Amino acid sequence: MNKKDLISIMDYSKEDYLRIMDMAADFEENPNQTLLEGKVVASLFFEPSTRTRLSFETAISRMGGRIVGFSDSGSSSVSKGETLHDTIRMVSQYADLIVMRHPLEGSARYAAEVSSVPVINAGDGANQHPTQTLLDMYSILKTQKTFDNLNIFMVGDLRYGRTVHSLLMALSQFENPIFNFIAPEELQMPEEYKIYLREKGIRFFEHREFTDIISEADIVYMTRVQKERFSDPMEYEKVKNVYILKNSMLKHTKPNMRILHPLPRVNEIATDVDQNEKAYYFQQARNGVFAREAIISHALNLK
Repeated sequence: MNKKDLISIMDYSKEDYLRIMDMAADFEENPNQTLLEGKVVASLFFEPSTRTRLSFETAISRMGGRIVGFSDSGSSSVSKGETLHDTIRMVSQYADLIVMRHPLEGSARYAAEVSSVPVINAGDGANQHPTQTLLDMYSILKTQKTFDNLNIFMVGDLRYGRTVHSLLMALSQFENPIFNFIAPEELQMPEEYKIYLREKGIRFFEHREFTDIISEADIVYMTRVQKERFSDPMEYEKVKNVYILKNSMLKHTKPNMRILHPLPRVNEIATDVDQNEKAYYFQQARNGVFAREAIISHALNLK
């Protein structure tokens, strides 16, 4: 059987997305299902992470699996000069599944080509973050009850924000989405994604400000400006606080509208938003455990 790597969100079909949504709902009902008993999962985080790493490790633990790996490449043989090729070849001899985050775009695809076991991409540079997308989709489905006919606002760092790239690709598989991209000139959605939408006949609009149009949104997906992706600190300083969502801005928004954020938050959502019923980002983070249990089950054909 071909191994079910998850490197790009497009590695999975629309049917796969819906199957994972169903499994995530099942895991939310009963998180402790020992489907990984007797299996080992390697957690290889070459780049810092809190939610992604901990939610994967929680998912693995709740499923009865064992975890090996590292959360800092400095504590691995990479610090001695070992190549990614050799690290993956070695680790795939020890584990049944590899979960990997790496700062270089394309690193996860390369790891999948080298590995003898399935590889799940937990983020590769500014490229993609497909497991975040699947938990975002589960959050959208829980709050909107559908993936069709949604108006999605993506706000902030759309150039380096890998979560918005993956989410755009996934939601484009459903009926009649509308995307509104709100970003400064320096952080616009990359042209390749806009070409993709044009070829599919999907409507999108670009804005520099969204205060006057937020009432049209079903989902407002906020992102932080990613300091670690900037080579010039002054360029980061210019744009770091360009958009700040405040509670007063939500007054005339739709009743069903929800605010998502992949976290961590810096300044882009004011803390006064947290008490608003439309703030969903902490529940979204909780959904990550259930979605990742489902992704692991799918990758290893456990259900």
